[in-house]
Amino acid sequence: MNRTLSLALAALTVAATAIPGVSVAATPDTVRWGLCPEDVVAPHLECSTLEVPLDYRDPGGRQIEIAISRLASENPAQRRGVLLTNPGGPGGGGLDYPAVLAASGLPQGVLDAYDVIGFDPRGVGRSAPVTCDLTPEQQARGNFAPYAHTDADVVREVGHARTVAEQCATSRTAGMLPHTTTANTARDMDRIRAALGEPKLSYLGHSYGTYLGAVYATMFPGRGDRIVLDSNLGPGGYDVTAMRRFARGLEDRFPDFAAFAAARPEYGLGSTPEQVTAKFFDLAERLDEKPVQDIDGTSFRGATFEFLYSDATMPLLAKIWQALDTDRPLPPLNLPAADPNGLMSGRFYVVCGDSRWPGTVREYQKNVAVDRVRYPMLGGSTASMNPCAFWPTERVEPPVRIGDRGPSNVLMAQNERDPGTPLAGALELRRAFGKRATLVTADQGGHGVYPFGPNTCANDAVTAFLTAGQRPSQDLACAAEPSE
Repeated sequence: MNRTLSLALAALTVAATAIPGVSVAATPDTVRWGLCPEDVVAPHLECSTLEVPLDYRDPGGRQIEIAISRLASENPAQRRGVLLTNPGGPGGGGLDYPAVLAASGLPQGVLDAYDVIGFDPRGVGRSAPVTCDLTPEQQARGNFAPYAHTDADVVREVGHARTVAEQCATSRTAGMLPHTTTANTARDMDRIRAALGEPKLSYLGHSYGTYLGAVYATMFPGRGDRIVLDSNLGPGGYDVTAMRRFARGLEDRFPDFAAFAAARPEYGLGSTPEQVTAKFFDLAERLDEKPVQDIDGTSFRGATFEFLYSDATMPLLAKIWQALDTDRPLPPLNLPAADPNGLMSGRFYVVCGDSRWPGTVREYQKNVAVDRVRYPMLGGSTASMNPCAFWPTERVEPPVRIGDRGPSNVLMAQNERDPGTPLAGALELRRAFGKRATLVTADQGGHGVYPFGPNTCANDAVTAFLTAGQRPSQDLACAAEPSE
């Protein structure tokens, strides 16, 4: 697989209650803000650290350090409190995320109303990072298994999946396996709130960050102020259903790209959406049989999925297809540097630790057989064998069950055609929240609504909630808006 492309794909980046008596530190640390690490290049951002228990059942035991950041409000008269943020993942850091949001158009009214707080979740970045000691070859495999055309293809994936699980379970950070969970990250969030001296926190989480926010809102219902969940996983979080749902997401999103490519004959991918769709299956089959420039069918499918996260990368995707179709050099990708070992290891710890996955080869074979028919573009890959199948069986606590108990203070934002977190999952989470949530949908494609997307109806609804507490009285469907 082309190494630059594989690094991009590797970066692609679940009823319990809080353990009594350990949700808040007895004596909250005094946060001393200072300079951020040299590689966190973000104007006006301050950083610090906070100690939290590794195991909240033993709050006086081993402590780990959580790295936190702050983009402070410069308007004390308008300041409401803190807005904790999470960019998703799991496996990616969030220390620089307040600055990313500000640079991406977070409105001044929001920046005035809150100290915007970022943090590296436990197991990630500068917060007690975990490892599975992945080899370059294992890193290059990324998030998706090779496309399984047959039952035998699923069996062939068993060795890789079992090996990765065993490496995670025997790594130098294996002691963190039972404790690197979404529930414990939510507890860490409440420690951050307490250390900052805030009675409540507001929250803006994207992608996997929606599940983290939903878990916090469930475990600590009285300590959430205004909760915004953008690009939503279902109420089970990043579980086997979410993994399989990637294939549905690609099918939801692909018509946008098919129309884009068909309208631009210079790419030579077809003059109708149907022809572009046929080109996808033609290229995937050809690359399965004979890779071109070290790109096989699996990495081709993964690249198509990845580059449909944003309309802005559709031209690049079309050029990649064109190059593979004609065996010409790939276009420059200009991708940011990534740490796929850390990203993938952190992802495995949380995803496999949060919930139980199917444990028999036969179950994965059945799932593949179903999804290959329902979602042929990607279903043979995302339903196939996963290291979580061989994860250590110890679980400290059951998954958090998202429900409707608590204040009505959740606003969900969702694109209708999101490849990574499809609308189907958002609708399930909306039903689970019941009266607690209101859902704003935008008739647009891509991953991420606020503040990244162009739909002013959806963006204005989120801004009004964060700045004035004004939430639509009922679920709001925002119509498509003409592109500029």
